[in-house]
Amino acid sequence: MTAAIIDGKAFAAKVRGEVAAHVARLKEEHGIQPGLAVVLVGEDPASQVYVSSKGKQTVEAGMASFEHKLEADTSEADLLALIDRLNKDPKVHGILVQLPLPGHLNSELVINSIDPAKDVDGFHISNVGLLGTGQKSMVPCTPLGCLMMLRDHHGKLAGMNAVVVGRSNIVGKPMAQLLLGDSCTVTIAHSRTKDLAAVCRGADILVAAVGRPEMITGEYVKPGATVIDVGINRIERGGKTKLVGDVEFASAAAVAGAITPVPGGVGPMTIACLLANTLTACCRANGLPEPSGLTA
Repeated sequence: MTAAIIDGKAFAAKVRGEVAAHVARLKEEHGIQPGLAVVLVGEDPASQVYVSSKGKQTVEAGMASFEHKLEADTSEADLLALIDRLNKDPKVHGILVQLPLPGHLNSELVINSIDPAKDVDGFHISNVGLLGTGQKSMVPCTPLGCLMMLRDHHGKLAGMNAVVVGRSNIVGKPMAQLLLGDSCTVTIAHSRTKDLAAVCRGADILVAAVGRPEMITGEYVKPGATVIDVGINRIERGGKTKLVGDVEFASAAAVAGAITPVPGGVGPMTIACLLANTLTACCRANGLPEPSGLTA
């Protein structure tokens, strides 16, 4: 068996196109422009690349982009004061504080100071609770992107067995909640799961979000299963740096029915879903219908 490739890059372009079309209608029919504020503290190279890409794609979608770059030694009080101003700014519908933050800042305190309605990362404790109880929330971008691709590939997910390998607050736990919301039977597995390979082989949908390069091999995959690889790991191979996922692609693709590659799978969907969340937040703030198919 040779797995079908789930092209996240192409699907993300489709999502961004849908967002841009909806943004154009908001401007034309209601005079409203969704706005996304991104806050970067310090000069972490990877974070700078992410913030630049987010700003570029925000503008391309027709949204207003507000970038706030702060010094690495910015005080917690100053950062919280900025977030308070953004919470009160009617032009800002989404707020994202780029992680990781410098060590002297309390990330949980900072994230939970964001207005939950503007928390387009979906990390605020209120949104976590709403998602966990099946209520309307802001949904974390990476799991939302995975769900969109699964829905697109399978149609309905009800009744499928899903295994999520990884229990992080950013991906693993919200991914499990979203799959439950679509009526899957869900198992959360992790590094201490007994006979992890056997657990994974029971999955119709296998989501790898464990943060270990190429840990999931073909031996973990049920024939015909759909494999979603959330991992992004840089490794040295043959004297060169290579980007790989949490799944050993070649062996898994030989068994799976469908699989996301790394790069070009889940990664591009994260920023696309950030834009979708900003649009959703804008519509909710203005009492307008939410865009169909762009949220959970």
